[in-house]
Amino acid sequence: MSSPDWSTLLDEACRGRGLRSVYQPIVDVARGRVTGYESLTRFDAAPADPAAWFAAARRLGREAELEAATLRSALAGRRDLPGNCFLSLNVAPTALSRTEVQEVWAEQGDLRGVVVELTEQTQIDSYARLEPELASLRARGALIAIDDAGAGYAGLNHLVMLRPEIIKLDRGLVADLDLDETKRALVEMIGTFASRMDAWLLAEGIERAGELDALIQLGVPLAQGYYLARPAGPWADLEPSAVGQLVSRGRRDHGPTIGPLLQHAPAVYSVAAARAEFDRHGVEVVVLLDDMHRPAGMLTPDTAVVGMVSPAMRMGVDTPIATAALRMLGRDRSQRFQPAPCTDESGRYLGVVHMERLVHALALAGTPIEEPAARIENRSEETPFAV
Repeated sequence: MSSPDWSTLLDEACRGRGLRSVYQPIVDVARGRVTGYESLTRFDAAPADPAAWFAAARRLGREAELEAATLRSALAGRRDLPGNCFLSLNVAPTALSRTEVQEVWAEQGDLRGVVVELTEQTQIDSYARLEPELASLRARGALIAIDDAGAGYAGLNHLVMLRPEIIKLDRGLVADLDLDETKRALVEMIGTFASRMDAWLLAEGIERAGELDALIQLGVPLAQGYYLARPAGPWADLEPSAVGQLVSRGRRDHGPTIGPLLQHAPAVYSVAAARAEFDRHGVEVVVLLDDMHRPAGMLTPDTAVVGMVSPAMRMGVDTPIATAALRMLGRDRSQRFQPAPCTDESGRYLGVVHMERLVHALALAGTPIEEPAARIENRSEETPFAV
């Protein structure tokens, strides 16, 4: 068999011809429903394996062109994305700084509801050089995901340096998880690590009911795989058998939630309005909302003067008290005792919760803060994007 004429094949693909996007559902395990879709590229010409195409593009210096073409294909359906769902896009870290890819982000403008997943096709040589690109994406509203945690170079240091909002477990850890206690221990460890970083844990490559059961028992909040739903055109639903399994086993009682502990804090839509709020009422903090009434940041009297908005750690109103306390303890020391904005199921602002009230409630209930199950389930009561 003759080798592919990669020059000609890539000429067509980089123009967006002969390639298409399929979308695989990502499941909110606690609620038993689709919360996002990962876009995957398919090529009409042989070879069928997408990895072969991207490898050829790297060899011929056309990686950024091909990445841009696949991103445009994936984003073409973004406008019709179901509500309360995010869209996950695969991008090589080395392509982020290239003009071809940056033009795609510029065309999109607001990237809220988009997850940029850094693939493991190429190793990251300099985290410092990558930081400006990640900061720019986050400023536009995107979240960052790391693929294949627990394998290859996606080790713990990799996660610490990039601090992704979503950590995807390596498929090798998910395969036969229900039959391997060592794998269960490692998944639990990564889950604890993710919770202290305030990140979501996503298990991909689920192919059997037993694997899903094990992930439910461990409290992994997001799941993906052929057992749940295969990649398809927009927008596929879950396999009925998987839905039944999730509904019957996914929800468990984790004790009192933070809902009764919420307190009022003023919410505004601009820094100027926050300054006026501080001048009039002398409040401690003001919550900055986006145009969809979701917390976008926090301001104090000092930060409002200079217009510096601190990122907000959002909590779902149904978050267990012990889980909320652990998440707040995982923040930077300077922000550890700042109140956290709380939201309803659609992500809309409801109020704030203070660390002092969490500690008081735990003390009255006699609940240990260092509960392993609570640590891994840090995000089980909310989803990465509620839009």
